[in-house]
Amino acid sequence: MRILLYTGKGGVGKTSVSAATALRCAQLGYRTVVISTDSAHSLADSFDRPLGPEPVQIAENLWGQELDVLHQMEHYWGTVQEYLASVLSWRGLQGIIAEETSVLPGMEELASLLQVVYLHDTGDYDVIIIDAAPTGATLQLLTIPEIGRWYIQKIFPLQRKAAAVSSPLIRAITDMPIPDDRVFEAIKDLHAQLDRMQGLLTDRQMTSARLVLNPEKMAIKETQRTYTYLTLYGYSTDAIICNRVFPEEASGTYFDEWRSIQAGYLETIEQSFSPLPIFRAPYFAREVVGIDMLREMAGALFAERDPTEVLYVGEQQEVVKQDDGYKLCIPLPFVSGEQIDLTRSSHDELIIHIGNRKHLLSLPHSLAALETGKARKEGSILCVDFHNATKP
Repeated sequence: MRILLYTGKGGVGKTSVSAATALRCAQLGYRTVVISTDSAHSLADSFDRPLGPEPVQIAENLWGQELDVLHQMEHYWGTVQEYLASVLSWRGLQGIIAEETSVLPGMEELASLLQVVYLHDTGDYDVIIIDAAPTGATLQLLTIPEIGRWYIQKIFPLQRKAAAVSSPLIRAITDMPIPDDRVFEAIKDLHAQLDRMQGLLTDRQMTSARLVLNPEKMAIKETQRTYTYLTLYGYSTDAIICNRVFPEEASGTYFDEWRSIQAGYLETIEQSFSPLPIFRAPYFAREVVGIDMLREMAGALFAERDPTEVLYVGEQQEVVKQDDGYKLCIPLPFVSGEQIDLTRSSHDELIIHIGNRKHLLSLPHSLAALETGKARKEGSILCVDFHNATKP
């Protein structure tokens, strides 16, 4: 089983790249399904045929799926959504308005990722390809399991106990809907599904993220940030896909100038992301829509290579024994030491802040018993020392 997640800045062509990769995998004999987690679905447009909330066969060995939010919510969020809708109805919203409003922002994309767990467990597919939302939304989704774990461990038990104690009193003085055990069990089950999803997506032998960009300044900067954050959260990136590169045969003053500009950005991409492999797709003379054009894109990208290969295995987080304690090493490319802020939130947790992103790192027992020492960047690696309290 291989799971390939494609993301990138909006408009760079990640849906076309996802569809082309899926087509190549199917042609190689792998049972392949490609799903879209972007609420602005365009996967069906890319294949130039209708898709639905369940996998639809597109070609031999190839299925596609564009998830319907209400269909997925009924499966993953039905009990909690029913309770939220009842609260909204109690507050004056009626019928379908309450039902629609009870779908929380981001739940469609989250349900799409939870669908990956289901597709994995069916055993019906060899390759699952995720046409993910643009990078900002995808990063938020990939941090949900971590946030959910904190909520389940710290807040959820208190809320459940408080509800059990206060429910009789609240029912005596108001008709406000009160969450019962079914709601709490549904939240607990959702958290378990989120943990499974994170386990699948952080398995480096199973799942690879691939970042799609165009040779443009803003796309390069956003891709660098995305690569840093994916590394921070433990997701493995094994390739960069550079799309819409003007080919040599595009001649004339207009294209000559564009090729010159792109040449500079292509060099920047090589310098920035090496040793990650970089695959290029040209700016085609025709719109990349339909099986024939997707096949042409797949050939340009991969030539004779198998897209299901793990294309790069990079540095991983590790703990190194030292004379006076341990050193925790975390790969963090494209960020300087001045941009990193560390906080020890409790005896077993370390919070890493980079810009407006933060990562809650649960420390192993060997480190949790020690004090946090100096932190520094060694090349692309963030190193944090841990030592006994008696050490300076």
